[in-house]
Amino acid sequence: MVWFGLTHNSLHWLLPLIALLLILRLWQAKRTAGPMRVVMQSAALVGIVLCIASTLLKTHQLLLFYPVVVNLLMLALFGGSLWTAMPLVERLARLRDPQLPPEGVRYTRRVTQVWCLFFIVNGSIALFTALQGNMRLWTAWNGIIAYGLMGLLMAVEWLVRRQVIKRKIP
Repeated sequence: MVWFGLTHNSLHWLLPLIALLLILRLWQAKRTAGPMRVVMQSAALVGIVLCIASTLLKTHQLLLFYPVVVNLLMLALFGGSLWTAMPLVERLARLRDPQLPPEGVRYTRRVTQVWCLFFIVNGSIALFTALQGNMRLWTAWNGIIAYGLMGLLMAVEWLVRRQVIKRKIP
């Protein structure tokens, strides 16, 4: 949406539309439980503020920082959970297997750390693309490549997890 609006010089209708979608996201987040609710609400609020500021300043540059903020929020969620008794990925794993063995606990902690590294690298590249201001680069990374890498990471983790589980089953 951002790319389309910028390439067609349509910020005057794009910014209110994005803000409306983020307001709907904020409203929808009320039905979400747990720490993800805070992340969704925070991301929506920051997005709304960026839209308002972009409208007032008549510039699109502020919107380019939205992916950076989302990565910071996800890093805070995953990274912060490493300082608790049960990291986020372990909590998710226990939904499926409440009696997670010690190997599973170690594995989920490691996966949480990998996701933290992903958010650091992805957020850094998102920041670089935002600072460059090159819309092709920004759109390629934040609209295509980052999502592909996220999906690849999920797929690889799923395959590794299946191998870890297979090794543990007698």
